[in-house]
Amino acid sequence: MTQRLQLADAAPNAPKGLYAASAYLTQCSLPITLVDLVYLRVSQINGCAYCIDKHSRDLLQHGMALDKLLLVSVWAESGALFDARERAALAWAESLTQVAQTQVPDADFAAVSAVFTPREVADLTMAAAIMNAWNRIGVSMRMTPAAAAQASA
Repeated sequence: MTQRLQLADAAPNAPKGLYAASAYLTQCSLPITLVDLVYLRVSQINGCAYCIDKHSRDLLQHGMALDKLLLVSVWAESGALFDARERAALAWAESLTQVAQTQVPDADFAAVSAVFTPREVADLTMAAAIMNAWNRIGVSMRMTPAAAAQASA
């Protein structure tokens, strides 16, 4: 896979808003590991190899066990491995990412609101939205995952 275009080189001002929103999410009301967990799940759904690689590495660096990381894509079938907040965040992220199919039903909003404060729901929503935007850039530009770059070096 060859990267098609380096977006920031072609249009330096284009990604600035996404960078700012991403920076906000590093200091938001949620633990960074929960934000990265949402980023990873959204990226798995969207098939963004670059982001899957990046956020898997971030979660490992933050101390997530490899066994848990390997089961993120099947979190709903993973029993108590994911706690109530992680499960609610992952379900919300999936509903938002698959908006064309789900239309984000009231039941999904009620479920996430039962576990998170309004500000945390807003931050989770921003995390899913921002990662969906980054995934569209990563997939369309064929951004090279670190693992693939290392393998070809």
